[in-house]
Amino acid sequence: MSHSEETFQKLLLELSRAAFQNTDPDQLILSFCRQTRQFFHARGAHFWRCTSEGDLVGAQADGFNAERFRGLRLRAGDQAVGLEAVQSRRTVFHNDVEMARYPKLSQYPATSVMSAPLIVCNEIMGAITFLYDTPESRWDEDSAAKATILATQLGTALEALRLNQLSREERRRAMILAEAATALHSLPDTSAVLEGIADRLRVLLHSPIVLIFVQEESSFRLRAVSTETPALAHVIRSRSEANHLRSALEIATRAVAASERITVSIDGASHFGSDSPPGVLVASPFRTSRSHGAILVYPRSTGGFTQEDKALVSALAGFGAVAIANAELYGMARAQAQELHEILEISFELSSAGKLDQFMQTSVVRAASFLGFGRCFIGLLENDQFHIRWGFEKGSARPVEIPLYEGVATRSLRQKDVFVTEDASRVAGANLDFVASFKIRQFLAVPLLGSNGEVLGMFGVLDRLEPGPINQEDIRRARALAAQVAIALELTHNLHQSEQHRRCAEALVALALELNTILHLPGFTRNFALRAANLLGGRAVALSLFRVSESDTLLLCGASEVEDKALLRRFDQAISGALKKHNTDVVFAPAKELLGTALASDLGWTDCTLVRLAGASGDLIGVLCLADRGTAPTAEDRQLLRAVAGHASVALENACLFTRMEQANRHWMEVFDAISDFIVVHDQQHKILRVNRSLADFVGIAPDQLIGVHMRALDALSTGASPHSCPFCRTGDGFDEYLHSVLERTYLISTSRIHAASSAQLQTVHVLKDITDRREAERRYRELFDNIQEGIFFSTPEGRFVEVNDALVRILGYDSREEVLQLDIPSQVYFSPQRREELAAVLDREGGLRNQEAVLRRKDGSPVHVYINCFALRDSGGQVLQYRGLMLDITGLRNFQVELQRERDFSGKILNHTQSLILVTGTEGVISYANRRWGGLGFQQGQLLGRPFPELAAPARRDALRQALAAVARGQQVDNFDLPLVRADGVSGQFSVNLSPISAEDGSVTSIVVVMTDVTDSAMLQSKLVHSEKMAAVGQLVSGVAHEVNNPLTAILGFTDLLMENPDLPESARRDLRVILQEAQRTKQIVQNLLSFARQMPPQRLPVQLNAILRRTLQLRAYDFHSHGIQVVEHLDESVPEVIGDSHQLQQVFLNILNNAHDAVGDIGRPARIEIRSVRSGSWIEVSFRDNGVGIGEPDRIFDPFYTTKEVGKGTGLGLSICYGIVREHGGEIVCHNNLDSEGATFTVRLPVASEVASFGAVAGVHPK
Repeated sequence: MSHSEETFQKLLLELSRAAFQNTDPDQLILSFCRQTRQFFHARGAHFWRCTSEGDLVGAQADGFNAERFRGLRLRAGDQAVGLEAVQSRRTVFHNDVEMARYPKLSQYPATSVMSAPLIVCNEIMGAITFLYDTPESRWDEDSAAKATILATQLGTALEALRLNQLSREERRRAMILAEAATALHSLPDTSAVLEGIADRLRVLLHSPIVLIFVQEESSFRLRAVSTETPALAHVIRSRSEANHLRSALEIATRAVAASERITVSIDGASHFGSDSPPGVLVASPFRTSRSHGAILVYPRSTGGFTQEDKALVSALAGFGAVAIANAELYGMARAQAQELHEILEISFELSSAGKLDQFMQTSVVRAASFLGFGRCFIGLLENDQFHIRWGFEKGSARPVEIPLYEGVATRSLRQKDVFVTEDASRVAGANLDFVASFKIRQFLAVPLLGSNGEVLGMFGVLDRLEPGPINQEDIRRARALAAQVAIALELTHNLHQSEQHRRCAEALVALALELNTILHLPGFTRNFALRAANLLGGRAVALSLFRVSESDTLLLCGASEVEDKALLRRFDQAISGALKKHNTDVVFAPAKELLGTALASDLGWTDCTLVRLAGASGDLIGVLCLADRGTAPTAEDRQLLRAVAGHASVALENACLFTRMEQANRHWMEVFDAISDFIVVHDQQHKILRVNRSLADFVGIAPDQLIGVHMRALDALSTGASPHSCPFCRTGDGFDEYLHSVLERTYLISTSRIHAASSAQLQTVHVLKDITDRREAERRYRELFDNIQEGIFFSTPEGRFVEVNDALVRILGYDSREEVLQLDIPSQVYFSPQRREELAAVLDREGGLRNQEAVLRRKDGSPVHVYINCFALRDSGGQVLQYRGLMLDITGLRNFQVELQRERDFSGKILNHTQSLILVTGTEGVISYANRRWGGLGFQQGQLLGRPFPELAAPARRDALRQALAAVARGQQVDNFDLPLVRADGVSGQFSVNLSPISAEDGSVTSIVVVMTDVTDSAMLQSKLVHSEKMAAVGQLVSGVAHEVNNPLTAILGFTDLLMENPDLPESARRDLRVILQEAQRTKQIVQNLLSFARQMPPQRLPVQLNAILRRTLQLRAYDFHSHGIQVVEHLDESVPEVIGDSHQLQQVFLNILNNAHDAVGDIGRPARIEIRSVRSGSWIEVSFRDNGVGIGEPDRIFDPFYTTKEVGKGTGLGLSICYGIVREHGGEIVCHNNLDSEGATFTVRLPVASEVASFGAVAGVHPK
């Protein structure tokens, strides 16, 4: 877009003219927005004002949404074109604006945006933004340049306007301030200055009321009032005294808190009634170095205050602050002059005090009088705690000893701050007991500071004599007095310290001189410990010297040395632990903390000071311990301790070195004499210098007698004449070693030449070593090496044999050692070089091989299996030099193992796939092997191993099995042994067992082989067949007996009926006939049951109630049960349904079971009990008979015919077998078992309910009548 240059120039002139006409900057900016929007034909022109936080706030606008724009805010982190212009300080424009990038433009339908920064006096005032809302309108560089020029023109106009306003304001302010200065110049009093300022402001601003408040202590106080009438001033002062100026006080407080001029709209009446018109009140704060307050100018009735008026209030407030400060300084100067005079008098009086104690007592007396307090005290900081040493109270001064425990006051003093309180009992965290005991209320404490700023102590006063709070003047005066006290303390301390330093320096020099003359360690230890204790102080001293693996400790209590070894060991352990916990060179702590409570108590020590003694290399060589010094070491003490430790460390190292040299010399002599070889040393003149005790004893002369003797005196040790003066010297120089025979012994003579320690002469050393035994050992070793059957080898890590014996040559199939020594081991001896590398790696890592199997290649290429045992020989640096070991040929053993494994596999497959169960047990019957067939019985092989075999058998057959095992253990064979076995699930099975012994070479039986065949099914079939045959025989027998009994029984019944019909028969005979008739009928029923059992008579099949049959049966035996004391308990379920059956046959079954139960509990010797229970279980009805008798010996045979457990004549053995047949005919079953939880047995009869029985009978061809 282009514009006419002429139009642009006119716009610039128009802006300049508007700048001269407008005095309001906001109107000027608004005019600029209107004219520039028209010039650019923009939709809107908006001016953003920049805040101190870097945000932009909408200030003026023209065009679209101008009213809504004012007050909008752009944060410094937002995406906005105006922020880009401000931050880059140049004009920025964007066409086809992306709303996603500038979301703030979403409320303006802008398509193109341009923004130019507004800069005034080189400061960013804001940015002017122009908007286009049509795609055809676009910004370009020319537009940006013109916008930049226009914004610069506006900035220049704003700067000129600001300068013009400042000039006028400064001129007016100067005139007013000059007039005020003339009026207030001669007022030295603060109150007069405040009254003068109030009067001037009221007159100049035509205000009805001007008030000045000054803050005193914690509240504001009215100090000046200027009104149009004296009466109004009197009213205001009265209201102030009555605390009725709360609104005015609140405004003054707000102005002081804001630290700038504020304006407040008031209604007037709430302040002073009609005398105060409503309007805007101006409140301006002022502040001096000692006070601060606020000036309140109430609104006038002629109109509001202008900006110039408000600025005048601020200016006069500032001038008033200066005038008030001058007045305060004048008053302060007078007071300080008086105070200085008093302090000089106190200083003169204190200077006459000769001693510190007198000086301090005088100080507290004069300080209390000078400051106007009832009590005064001076305390010192000792051992990191404040102690009050001097005090003044009730007119007298005296030394005191009062410790001040850590609290609020002491913490302030440690931080070099003054502590002030008007009521000590209200201070948070104060020691109330301490406050109450000394009746402390007002408390002022000032730290005593040394020249280096260190806190030396404290100066304090308690309770003013005159009522009133402790003010800043009191604090200032207390500081001045505290400075004098601190100077006196520091001067005394410096004099004392200087004297101490002199004495310490002299003692330290004496200690160093003495230590340098002591070279023996024991004397050094004691002298240094005593010197250190005298120099550094301490009731006891200990010195521990650290060695490589132990420590030597000297512990002195006074001059007495502690000899208790156990106590010294405890002390060494405690000191070691303390040094590990504390890393500093000087450690001070309570003895209980460093040594432990028990050791500190045994020693009687209170505190300990530990000083490390370090060697030249920095290693810890010892520690000095000083006990009961009483005080912690100061900085000077620590320097002295370090100096003493340094001297001691050097002297200690020298003493240790000298002691070690003596010990080394003695040790060398002892070693020299302890060597069994003969050693002689001679000089160049062949004079003997030294011989060891072994050689001297051999020649029979003492060693000291041989020194100085010529070497020819030892010719007797030589086998022949020597051409040299020494019988052992072969060559003239260098080393020599040769064999020499003396008295049928062989000696290896080694000769070497060395320089003497104190001269340059050469000395010759001859060593005669007896190698006779070694030669013999070498011979025996060679014989063993050559004749052993295992192959011995020495080889290099690279894979070459160094030495082999004949056995290894034979194992590898070679003809000579030379052939083997030429072999490359990895490729020619091993089939796989990798295998040899693996073994070498194990040797390098673990150092040896034990029974490592390997396959080697013979000369003919055939394999040979060997066991290798060897180790790695290393040099001093850990490098492998050789592999040494032996090989055992196990080829034959390997072949035997392969064949044995094949046989084992074959046998194992047979054992595990046979249909029989196989066990191997020891002679005691403990299972050691079980084949897989046992899994079919529910047993795992692991469950059987270690278990006694008889435990698997039924209890009744365990004894028989043990007897069979014992017979086999004696060498016998047991075949076809019938054994009932209990499976893992508890079910019993029948097995046929064959037991065979396994004998050792000596014929003794070591194991037993058990082969078992499962015959459970065949035994069951055979049992059923036998039982059927027995039942058939019983049926034939019963049938014949029943027919024979039936005939006479018919006659008995017939004649009984005839007799019953005879009317002449007496009643007594008739009763007997009825009994005969009843029993005959019962006998007839029994015969019928027998016929039914023998299938001679069809049974009756009718619905019957089992509970009724049970009760009738019990009535038949009730008398017998009652007479024998047998308790019968009935648990009959009345809800059980009927069954289809013959009631007489079922009664016979129940009666037979009850008879057996009666017999079982007859003679048991305890209360007899029979329980009868009927219950429905699904489609069955169960009737159980439980007794507490003797139980059943063989439950499996109880239902067999003719089987009985009763005595002869008391039973035939047919009762239960008949019951068995009856129950089976009814489609049910009868079972019995011994009770598991108690004595006795239980019989259970199970019969199907009526519907099931009916269907069963229909199938069987049985129908009810």
